[in-house]
Order: sequence, then C-alpha cells, then structure tokens
Amino acid sequence: METKFEDYWEEIRNEIISDLPSYKIPKEGIDYIEKCINYNIPGGKMNRGKSVLVSLQTILNRDLTEDETKKANILGWAIEWLQALFLVSDDLMDASITRRGHECWYRKEEVGLIAVNDTLILESCIYKLLKKYFRNEKYYIDLVELFHEVSYKTELGQLIDLITAPQNKVNLEKFSMDKYIWIVRYKTAFYSFYLPVALAMTMAGVSNEKSLKVAEDVLIPLGEYFQVQDDYLDCYGDPKVIGKIGTDIQDNKCSWLVNQVLKICTPEQKQILAENYGQDDPVKIQRVKDLYKELKIEELYKQYEEESYKNISDMISKVDPNVINPDVFTKFMNRIYKRTK
Repeated sequence: METKFEDYWEEIRNEIISDLPSYKIPKEGIDYIEKCINYNIPGGKMNRGKSVLVSLQTILNRDLTEDETKKANILGWAIEWLQALFLVSDDLMDASITRRGHECWYRKEEVGLIAVNDTLILESCIYKLLKKYFRNEKYYIDLVELFHEVSYKTELGQLIDLITAPQNKVNLEKFSMDKYIWIVRYKTAFYSFYLPVALAMTMAGVSNEKSLKVAEDVLIPLGEYFQVQDDYLDCYGDPKVIGKIGTDIQDNKCSWLVNQVLKICTPEQKQILAENYGQDDPVKIQRVKDLYKELKIEELYKQYEEESYKNISDMISKVDPNVINPDVFTKFMNRIYKRTK
C-alpha cells in the first residue's frame, strides 16, 4: 500500500514527545507540549510539506526508494512545523480570531502569551527532527543552513510588515508596491515556495549555486502571486472555505488590495481610506470594501492573475532542463492557479 504524507505524522510527533522525559520535564509540561503540537501542526492544506516529495520525484525523474520517500516526507513535515510556528506567532501579533477553522492557539484560556515560548519550542523541534533523521547524511548541514536562512528571511519579512502597518496606527504614506513586494518575498515566498524545492534539490544532489538561482528566480515570483491571491481571498474568499475570517483591513495590512487603491484613487477617496482603514469597526471595514468595489479592485485582481500566470509560464518555458527539470515549477503553478482557499 502506498504511504501518504499524513502517514508519517504520528512517527515524527512521537519522536518529539518520547524524547521529552529525557529532560526530566514534569508531566504537565509534556502534556502541554503534546497538546500544542497536536493543535498547531496538522490540519492545514499541507501543500508546502507535500511539495518536497513531488519535487524530488520530478527532479530525479524515477521511482524513489523507500528511504528517499520517507526522508522527503520528513522534510515536508519539518516545513509544516515551520509554517505552524509562524502562524502561531502571526496570529498573536495580528490579534487574529480563527485559524484553520478553529480558535487561534493564543486565545485558549490556558495559553495566552505563553504562545510566545511555544513558538520557540516548536522551532527547536525542527532541528531535533533534522538531527534524528539526517545527521549521517552528507547534506545534513546544508539542510540545517537552509532552514536557518529561510527562517531568518521570513522573520525579516514579518518585521517590515509589522512596522510598516502597525495596528491602530494608520499611515498610508508608509505603503507602496515596492515595499509590499519586498515583504511578500521575504515573509511568504522563500519558505512557501523556494524552501520545499531547495530541500528536494539538496537531497537530489543538484543544489549547486546555478541551479538554486534558477529555482529562486522562478519560485519567488510564484510566491508573490500566491500572496496576492491570499490578500484577495482575505477580502473576497469564503471564510468557510479558507478556514479563517479575513482581517487585513482592520489589521492595517500593507496588502495588494490597498496598494492598488492608493495607485488609482482620487484625493477624496484616499481621505475616505485614511478615515476607515485599520480600524476594527464593521461599518468602517464595509466602507473600505465599498471603496474597493467603486475602484473595481476585484477586476484588477483578475487581470493581475492572468498576467502573472502568463509571465510565470513564460519564465518556466525558458528553464534549461539540464539545470533543473522545469516540471517542478509547472506543478507548483498548476496547483495554485485560480485557487479558492
């Protein structure tokens, strides 16, 4: 029977939990960490995690051994672990309500600000997993450095996002498309798109500088497109489908939508935006959405989507198969094009 990505979850979770008694941690600590892991790691779409195996199969262009399959899926779960700790901290900083259809972790009565420490524990777990499963591989340190570097870039992106658009302190002059693109690249694109492929390339032994640069040149624009989709879905998506209630408007986010408004609005419309954006008031949130409708932002997004699809497809068509199999990128593109969640 074919092993699925989800089938490895129990093993790696138990690997972390079973190691805790060696630190002589009290039982309530073990129970808390287990609950934190079970609540936050599984449950997402898991596209990032599953992409490692798909990418490795595509790069090698052959059936994988049982060991290769397992290792690729372990790396995939390490990305899911990274994603989870980013979401826990992001929800806390954004004062979000729901995530993946459930109450945000920090909002649980027994958690609160303990969630800050929880993210640090979750991050340490990634390196425990890498040590457990990869310490004897010649590419072990490359994996560790990839996770460190991509985590750092993501944290830099989160920082600029937060100081550009602090809650309850609206300053539209801080917003720009250039800043938005930088934030998106660092906060989302590197860990969501580049990391899964770079890990697979590292396993496959094709992680030379030229190949990684080709991968980055295609995958970062793909990540930008993905984040613009996210911004669109935050406003126009169905919360039941995407698993969360959109909060970008009240959170004063430097989103693609608000940057489009700033590019084309009249001084009067900009004033309306300034008076209503970044405030957790249903009437003001609706006024911003009305402004989006007046300026046909939804139509602009649909134009952007088609242009992005064409541009990225053109980039993929020019990738040298001798450097890396372009199908790696095509599979990513096909998975996210016109997504609804």
